[in-house]
Amino acid sequence: MIYGYARVSTKKQDLAYQLDRLSKAGCDRIIEEKQSAKDTQARPEFLRLLASLQPGDTLLATVSDRVARDPLDMLLILREIQWVGARLRLLDQALDSTSGEAELNLFLHGWAGKQYRLRLLENTKIGRVIAKAKGVKFGRKPKLSPRQRVQVIERKASGEPYAQIARSFGVSESTINRIR
Repeated sequence: MIYGYARVSTKKQDLAYQLDRLSKAGCDRIIEEKQSAKDTQARPEFLRLLASLQPGDTLLATVSDRVARDPLDMLLILREIQWVGARLRLLDQALDSTSGEAELNLFLHGWAGKQYRLRLLENTKIGRVIAKAKGVKFGRKPKLSPRQRVQVIERKASGEPYAQIARSFGVSESTINRIR
């Protein structure tokens, strides 16, 4: 059996390239997952796939960071795949677990994936600090403008029911309740 594994980190990301690549590679079954690779235990589809591998099966992925972004995780996953007599192939990196240097190559790719992730987190952190310094606001936009908030406060002070105020602004009663 040839299994394909396609993974992206967030729900908004697209699996199309990976699915196309795996389909063209002749996968009998493709497993899709939208989960971060930082923690293998938090990827239920991948864990089920590993548990279902039989001797002679092949697990295909497009690149190493779809499987793991940590060198130790990569080696542990490879060991599990090899232990059942299956093999791992990475299509876009021309890596195959049956080659003599597979463990070294996969460890190095796992290390590179981990470094990339750490760099990405650091760049994101720096970007947020710079944006905040420039006055960029994070999070949801307020449902009511400052002027509307003043009106809400005035109407609450006059004793108008919160439900009526909420209906007039098209927001929930709990939104009105939070305004002080």
